[in-house]
Amino acid sequence: MEKKRILLIASFDGSLIRFRGDFIKSLVDYGFEVFAAAPSFAEKNSERIKELGATPVQFNLQRTGLNPIKDFKSIRELKSIIKENKIDLVFPYTVKPVIYGSMAANMCNVPVVSLITGLGYTFTGLSSKARLLQRFNETLYKLSIRKNKCIVFQNTDDHQLLLDRNVISKKQKAGFVSGSGINLDKFRFKEKSPSDKVSFLFIARLIKEKGVALYMEAAKALKAKYPKAEFHLIGAPEISPSAISEEELKQLHKEGIISFHGKQRNIEEHLHEKDIFVLPSYYREGLPRTSLEACACGNPIITTDSVGCRESVKEGVNGFLIEPQNLDALIKPMEYFITNPHKIKEMGINSRKYAEERFDVNIINNDLIAIINESLN
Repeated sequence: MEKKRILLIASFDGSLIRFRGDFIKSLVDYGFEVFAAAPSFAEKNSERIKELGATPVQFNLQRTGLNPIKDFKSIRELKSIIKENKIDLVFPYTVKPVIYGSMAANMCNVPVVSLITGLGYTFTGLSSKARLLQRFNETLYKLSIRKNKCIVFQNTDDHQLLLDRNVISKKQKAGFVSGSGINLDKFRFKEKSPSDKVSFLFIARLIKEKGVALYMEAAKALKAKYPKAEFHLIGAPEISPSAISEEELKQLHKEGIISFHGKQRNIEEHLHEKDIFVLPSYYREGLPRTSLEACACGNPIITTDSVGCRESVKEGVNGFLIEPQNLDALIKPMEYFITNPHKIKEMGINSRKYAEERFDVNIINNDLIAIINESLN
C-alpha cells in the first residue's frame, strides 16, 4: 500500500527541529511519507530533517509584516509544492503557515489539519495597532481555516475566542493538545539541592510582552534586599518596537543585578543549574515550550494567570500564577522561594510529575496522529 504523504509547513526551519523533530520522527515511524516545508533552510537543519526520515522543502515567506504581493507568491509556491509532491494532507502551524498553507491546500482540494500554537501579540488588544491587526488576521483566518478538517488548539481560551469572534463555527471539528510536547528522555529530571543562593531563570524572546522588563525590575528590587539571590536571563536581542535593548541588559549584567547569557542552545543544562523558572508573559501564548521544558527538568514555575501560560502550573503545587503586568505580584512568589528554599525541591518534583502526566511528547504525538488519521479517512 502506498504511503500517505504529509506536508508540515513552518515559518522557520529551526522550529521543525526544536518543536516538531519528535513529531516528524513519529509520523515517519508510523508509516507516513513526510515533507517539511520552511523558508531559507540552513544546511544543518536540512540534513537533520533528512536524518529524521523526511524531505526538506524550501519556499519563500515573509515572516513578519504585510506585503500582499509576496504573500500571494507564498500561497502560489505552496500550491505548487502540494501538487508536485502529491500531498495527501497538509499540517501547518503558526500564523502565516496556517493561513497561507490552508489557502493553498483548499485550492488543491487537499485536507488540512491546522495547529494554532497561540494567537500572539495581535490578539492581546494592548494597542490600537494590535486591535487593527487582530481584525485583519480574523478575516484571513475566516477565509483560510473554515474548510479545514480539524483545527488543533493548545488551550481552550484560543478556541473560545475564535468562536466568540465568529472566525470558526461550533460545527467545525476542534482538537486539543498540551503544547508541542516534551521528550522526557532528553529533558531529564534533576532534583534540586537549594541553598541560600536561590537562582531564577528567564528564557524567552527579549520583548516586553514576554515579561522581560518586569523580570528585570523584580531582579533590581530583590537583589538589593537579597544579595545572594541570582537572576539569570537567556535570549537574543530582537529588532522590534517593544524589544529590550542589548545595552540595558549588558549594563545590568555589569552591575551584577542579572546574569545575561544571550542566546543559548544547552537549555537543559541551564534549567538543571538554576532553581526556579520565571515567565511573566502577557503575550497571547499557545503553551510556552520553555515552561514545559522547565517542568520536565524539575523547576518550579512562576508565570502569569493568562492564556496558555496558566496551563503549565498547578497553583501552589508546582509553582505560582500571578496577575499579568504586576510587579508586586511577581516579586511576592520570587521572594517566597528566597525565604523558603526548602519548597524548591518539593515543587520541582511536582513539576516533573505534571510533565509526565500531561506533556510527554509521545502522548501529544499520538493524539495528533489520531487526528490526522481521522481526517484522512
